[in-house]
Amino acid sequence: MLHRGHESTDGTGGGEPTVPMAWFYAEYIADELLRTGDLMPPTSFEFRAGRDALALTVFLSDTDGELSGVRVISQLENWLSLTAYDQPWQDWVRARLAELTERAAGSESPGPDLALAAGTWRWLEETELLAPDLDAVPGGGAVSGEDEGPQVWTPAWRLGLPLGHLAIHLF
Repeated sequence: MLHRGHESTDGTGGGEPTVPMAWFYAEYIADELLRTGDLMPPTSFEFRAGRDALALTVFLSDTDGELSGVRVISQLENWLSLTAYDQPWQDWVRARLAELTERAAGSESPGPDLALAAGTWRWLEETELLAPDLDAVPGGGAVSGEDEGPQVWTPAWRLGLPLGHLAIHLF
């Protein structure tokens, strides 16, 4: 069974589906990091945003095309630096996706891994989640609940990225 309904052939002419193993592994790593950190309920949109931001980071930072369990530990520092607050992560994602798409342009299709990564990026960019306004001036507005402050609609990646970054720290 292919994830999210994507099918493509492996080029052997057999019509067998190509399984996006690199993407599945990136999602698995991201999911495990977030579950280990126990920061959000796994059924929440915030968890999904964090998992997807981390999965993109893991997948797109794998320049050798060979994710492996041994390399996961050695990549933690790289992932931390990519997801840091002062880094232009979204620009890096766009550039890496464009680079990989250009490389794949010579083939019939970009492959299921790249298609899933691109779809994930679209979801993270286009989906907005209601989140605390971290730029709000303290005490500057009416508060409806004891622990609640001003909230704003924000792209899912802006919420998921710091969550993913914190999960890496906690690992």
